[in-house]
Amino acid sequence: MWLIAGLGNPGPKYAETRHNVGFMVLDHWAQIRRIQSEKDEFKAKTARLKLRGDDAIIAKPLTYMNLSGGPIQQIMSFYKIPMTNLLIVHDEVDLPFGTLKFQQNRGPGGHNGLKDINEKLGSQNYGRLKFGVGRPPHPKMEVADYVLQKFDDQEISELPPLIDKAIEGLECYINEGYSKAATKFNIKPQKEL
Repeated sequence: MWLIAGLGNPGPKYAETRHNVGFMVLDHWAQIRRIQSEKDEFKAKTARLKLRGDDAIIAKPLTYMNLSGGPIQQIMSFYKIPMTNLLIVHDEVDLPFGTLKFQQNRGPGGHNGLKDINEKLGSQNYGRLKFGVGRPPHPKMEVADYVLQKFDDQEISELPPLIDKAIEGLECYINEGYSKAATKFNIKPQKEL
């Protein structure tokens, strides 16, 4: 069994913000897989899906970003999910918008959600899909304020194919492994001419 957790903050106020792109990816995945039944368990919204015979739980912790580790640890413990079968989808300010990057066994950088997950699990040895949201356009803008803003109109128009690509990458990671997913789906944004 796998656990794929998307990071974000609960509630309509945060629904389309950069910090919630992990939720957005899982919501779209559930929609295209026609998953009807969501459960509330371990302070998270969860749903089940099957991928080539592998069961997977997709989860959105509802504890706010900085406390994501508790629900993830509880789900893993209850369902006896090994660390090698954990994959976290999250926003990444150190990657330009349009970048997708699979990584394993990396530190949290400045990401408070990942810091809490590492602390609760006692490890950073799990997979991640980093979804680039870029840095604030103005040097004086706080990163925390930037990630809690909604995507701009240009980014909104480019999000659907990026989210589709992220979902393809997640399925590849589960079915074919990290190396294949990183080779096929680690993408950088196209440079403007």
